[in-house]
Amino acid sequence: MDRKQVTGWVAAYEQAWRTPGTEVLATIFTEAASYLQGPYRTPVIGLPAIARMWEDERDGPDEVFQLTSEIVAVEGDTAVARVEVRYGEPVEQEYRDLWIMRFAEDGRCRSFEEWPFQPA
Repeated sequence: MDRKQVTGWVAAYEQAWRTPGTEVLATIFTEAASYLQGPYRTPVIGLPAIARMWEDERDGPDEVFQLTSEIVAVEGDTAVARVEVRYGEPVEQEYRDLWIMRFAEDGRCRSFEEWPFQPA
């Protein structure tokens, strides 16, 4: 992976969040991917489980939010991004997040870990 590919993957993740249904998740995550929503959370394993979590976590594909990101590091199949998400207009909730992604040969994510922080 390189920075351009990781930037594309982050854009595809955002687009997937904005897309109805969960079928698109198979284009960004491998079938056996793990998704860790926080450093001490239990990982969600496998595409069907990730799809269920995805639908439970979002208000819907039309929810209002802005996502900005910066790729911090890429080495081999691993990347780290700093992400900021602001929900609502006006903003009702915001997160600063670190994403650690490990990619399969085909560019889909096989391991996703986030470290979300919100204002005190």
